[in-house]
Amino acid sequence: MLPNPLECALLNDGLYLILGVSFITVGLVSAALSLLHGRINSLLVWLSIFAIADGLRLWVQSETLLLLFGSTGLFDHIRSAFVYLVPIPAFLYLHDGGFLKKNRTKLTCYLILFLVCMAMATLWFGPQPILYDINCIIMGIAIVAFILEGSFQESDASDFRLVRRGLLIYLILLLLAYVGGLSGFPLRLEPYGFAILLGCLGYVAATRTLEREDQLLIIEKELDLAKKIQLALLPAEFPASTHFRVEARYIPATSVAGDFYDFLVADNDKAGLFIADVSGHGVPAALISSMVKLAATSQSKHAENPAQVLSAVNTTLCGNTQTQFATAAYAYLDASRGELYYSAAGHPPMLHLREGNAALVEENGLILALFPSSTYKTATRSLLSGDRLFLYTDGIVEARNREDIEFGQERLRDLLEQTVHLSTSQVADLVISTIQSWSKVQEDDMTILVCDYM
Repeated sequence: MLPNPLECALLNDGLYLILGVSFITVGLVSAALSLLHGRINSLLVWLSIFAIADGLRLWVQSETLLLLFGSTGLFDHIRSAFVYLVPIPAFLYLHDGGFLKKNRTKLTCYLILFLVCMAMATLWFGPQPILYDINCIIMGIAIVAFILEGSFQESDASDFRLVRRGLLIYLILLLLAYVGGLSGFPLRLEPYGFAILLGCLGYVAATRTLEREDQLLIIEKELDLAKKIQLALLPAEFPASTHFRVEARYIPATSVAGDFYDFLVADNDKAGLFIADVSGHGVPAALISSMVKLAATSQSKHAENPAQVLSAVNTTLCGNTQTQFATAAYAYLDASRGELYYSAAGHPPMLHLREGNAALVEENGLILALFPSSTYKTATRSLLSGDRLFLYTDGIVEARNREDIEFGQERLRDLLEQTVHLSTSQVADLVISTIQSWSKVQEDDMTILVCDYM
């Protein structure tokens, strides 16, 4: 009984068909990684195109495919032309990956142009032995040149050396394939070389991933330590007082934050409430907020003069914050005089709740860290028993819901007017929970200070 031609073809082509599917899978995964990365990575793009193209080449050149679909003039033209296009993304990968000398850009362009011309000629005239021989000669010379460059161009990076060795093996096997094609005894060894190259690339990718995970763990530990340090910089609870009840809430958007608050004065008859918000998020903002703390604390001897405090903080920050800036507000309460002194630097206005009505207290100068000559003014208001002061950062009023609508100043005022009979702690918790319900995703740091005057 004669063997089935299709079974024989599958037996001969089986390994190459499996390699083809594997190469296509690698190419698709590389393309997906490039898209997920968010930025176009030319190496991943060319690698994915080359892997997919080489995988398809193994299929279109297989005897199995011919037996299944038959041989037609158009199919033979397309199949033969496609083979000439496969090396193009490989040359672009070599060029962008730094495996070729910088002065080989023109040569790469010439080779790509040559391959495109060969493909177009094959599409027009069909498969021609003379075209195949010319291609084997030109590509063989090019591969020899690339092998020599790869052999003599060294790099200190172990990953780069490993990939270069895998590439060298692939190029040698590819050269043997072209030599075999010229001699009439084609050797289909290049798929194994490409598999070795992909294995090297996979190993490098795996080791780099593990290294990055280790680096991320170190960064997470450092951020956790930075968070603990930053929390330690915040003041303890406001001491027991017959005149003041003060409650604070501090909810960072990330591990560390640019928001900050402090009590420059905290005794039975006087309270100095300082709040600040540094632009941006994360570590840079946290570093600037530490500078704000030091600058504000150094002015505690002038705590009764809010304008002077902000002016001194601004002078300290100017020229030391790169491109970042800060807003701040400072309220000084004097129970012996029954007066409130307030000044701000580009900060959201303080809310003053009296007999159920919340009024805005605005005395704003320029934001901090812009101009060393900035000046600030102090607003003076009387204090009556039962008054409530509410200071906050813009993460409260600028919180957005799913419809991209800000919580806003009016909603905050209405909410505060409903808290007349609540304690400072209850007010603080209510405001934070309301904002968190309004905005499902916290995009900014949130800090509030609630002070009751009795």
